[in-house]
Amino acid sequence: MTDAPEIKTGIEVQAAAPSRRDTVHRPQQPIVPSQTVSGNALVLVIAIMSFLSCLTLGTVALIRDSASVWQSQISREATIQIKPVDGVDMEEALASAQRIASGFAGVREAKIVDPEATARLLSPWLGEGIDLNELPVPRLVIVTIDENSPPDFAAMRGLLTAEVKGASLDDHRTWVNRLVSMARTTVIIGLIALALMLSATVLTVIFATRGAMVGNGQIIEVLHFVGADSSYIAREFRQHFLRTGIKGAAGGGFIAILIFLALGWWTSRNLATPEADQAIALFGDFTIGISGYVGIAVVIVAVAALTAVTSHLTVIAYLHDIEMPGREA
Repeated sequence: MTDAPEIKTGIEVQAAAPSRRDTVHRPQQPIVPSQTVSGNALVLVIAIMSFLSCLTLGTVALIRDSASVWQSQISREATIQIKPVDGVDMEEALASAQRIASGFAGVREAKIVDPEATARLLSPWLGEGIDLNELPVPRLVIVTIDENSPPDFAAMRGLLTAEVKGASLDDHRTWVNRLVSMARTTVIIGLIALALMLSATVLTVIFATRGAMVGNGQIIEVLHFVGADSSYIAREFRQHFLRTGIKGAAGGGFIAILIFLALGWWTSRNLATPEADQAIALFGDFTIGISGYVGIAVVIVAVAALTAVTSHLTVIAYLHDIEMPGREA
């Protein structure tokens, strides 16, 4: 006699069926904790390095732009200096030098610096109310030239020496060459400093990634040996450190921008003061321009990208070491 098929009651069926709670997936926890003391410290370190990198880049842009302005201003002018000579009328010599310079192609204007302007130029050293007639002070003729088609300075210098006693021409080429050399050296030094800061950021991220992997080493090894792909684990670390890099780089870059804006505001509020005049003479009005702000944005993106790529490569190398032959599971 065959056994009758077993009939389950409704209560038994409900008990055997998986509950809805069991079918709902729990939210996946990240491998790397998002908020840790070491993570916050890394954000701070990246922010400091990003701030220094942006500050260096902005300073290089300021010096480069200032040097370009200096070079343009110097290359637009030449100076004829006439020293006092016994038996020579200074006013007549100035008029002759002006006439000779104006006759050369490429000269836009030749202007005699009057005694009042000469006295103002010498007042910081000789004081106010000086009498130029009592002192053997050279007089000047400012020659404005065409930058695109400069005159023949050698011919002008020779003609001035021959016809005007005590006259000498300074075309400022020596100063221009020194200025260009200084600007190039400053840019190179700034780029080297920027590269060193980015290298230090990369090394910091490597150490931080290694530390995070060591702290979660057992979890990572279990995930790896139960079948988790290296790309999945590396992606988790890359996303974590990308967020960290964006936070730190954006914070440091924002502070650098605020400093440049504050310096520009200070110079605009303190115009015609000795401090502002000296600062503007050296660095301009502390306005880095669109190119400077674009450079800071590029540094922020570069730091965030370097942080993500460095952590990704570090994780891949770490997992490769796990898979090495002879490593105990």
